[in-house]
Amino acid sequence: MKTRDKMTPLEKRATAGLAGIFGLRMLGLFLILPIFALYAEGLPGGGDHAMVGLALGIYGLTQAMLQLPYGMASDRFGRKRVIYFGLVLFALGSFIAGASNDLEWIIVGRAIQGSGAISAAVTALLADLTREEHRTHAMAMIGSTIGLTFAFSLVAGPALYQWIGVPGIFDLTGFLALAALAVVAKVIPDPRASSFHSDAEAQPARLKDVLRDTQLLRLNFGIFALHAAQMAMFMVIPFALRDAGGLDEQHHWQVYLPVMAASFALMVPAIIVGEKKAKLKQIFVFAVALLVAVEFAMPAAIHHFWGLVALLLAFFTAFNILEASLPSIISKVAPPRSKGTAMGVYNTSQSLGLFAGGVAGGVLSSGFGPDAVFAFGGTLMLVWLGLALTMKKPPAVRTRMYHIGVVHHGNVEEITRRLLALEGVRDAAVVPEEGAAYLKVDIHRWDEARATELIADFK
Repeated sequence: MKTRDKMTPLEKRATAGLAGIFGLRMLGLFLILPIFALYAEGLPGGGDHAMVGLALGIYGLTQAMLQLPYGMASDRFGRKRVIYFGLVLFALGSFIAGASNDLEWIIVGRAIQGSGAISAAVTALLADLTREEHRTHAMAMIGSTIGLTFAFSLVAGPALYQWIGVPGIFDLTGFLALAALAVVAKVIPDPRASSFHSDAEAQPARLKDVLRDTQLLRLNFGIFALHAAQMAMFMVIPFALRDAGGLDEQHHWQVYLPVMAASFALMVPAIIVGEKKAKLKQIFVFAVALLVAVEFAMPAAIHHFWGLVALLLAFFTAFNILEASLPSIISKVAPPRSKGTAMGVYNTSQSLGLFAGGVAGGVLSSGFGPDAVFAFGGTLMLVWLGLALTMKKPPAVRTRMYHIGVVHHGNVEEITRRLLALEGVRDAAVVPEEGAAYLKVDIHRWDEARATELIADFK
């Protein structure tokens, strides 16, 4: 493989560093998930589960409100400045939550944590620092980091609770955010120039088209429902593990560790079959149907420890399959020039799901008990199953991006026509202001060598 076909050391450093920053932001959300409801019982007002759910979910609301504006601000004020600002807010919120002895101030701290919504700015900086042909791989590394962070948090949260408590976990994430400032300054390279990247950033002019696309709307509802059900579940499961299994919160990791390890092992072959055999819709629908079954089986199993563990394994297997496949389907379905906008709406839907799930889980468990929480999750999954069954089969394509340099607007149609004429090219968009070509190509009959030659002719 030629050197230019590999990621450069600078690209690798930027990708690893920014993936770490992304993972840190997720730690602030995930570490307290498995133990916060139990911890909040001992706080003033902790008996009000609605307040506990708000404390869990408020992070997602402020994140949803601000992540797209942060991305746009990074175009104007600079990527690193916006990231610094977000990390400082994240640290401030963490320290406020860590110093709080009541739920009201923890809610304030969590809201400030979520307002450090740097994901869009981090993604934009990654796009500045990676070449088009390596950007999909770099984004995939960030995606896998988020998944691993979630799994790590479920195991580490209970262990850290035993050593430093929830206030200590908040303080730890605050100190890590401050350390991340140094990583951004010293480890992450400064981009030679910042520019808009339609594959990585949301474009306001394209929001209307994305929000009208019924296939994308199905997927946006899906990620909303998935995270709403997950967040609501954590208002109930910690108590069930304690009561049915006799496990105090410090030992819940003994359940989460094998469950997460086994669910990842089951997820990998499912994703491989879905991608390689073009059976992504079948795998996708199966995973949603499995979640329906889990949600409606939970009320009967929640009082039986091993039944609960078995359903947790099924839940997280389906959850991991969907978390891994949804971004891939978004990439296949979204028009080439709207991919960044589609992902921005998708990420906002995910954050809104975290908020809605926390609030709904708290209100329902407080007023109607655990069964109502699972009925809420099951209803969301049933609606999603109907939408999944009626969605179009995702095309068996992957995205390819190429730098083509300066292109005069008058040549765009000719270049696009020649790209579309290539064997295996399903869709193509040439963006002259970015000097880039975005292709959707058939994974089974794609002549990449011919495309590379043609791209070289344009330069």
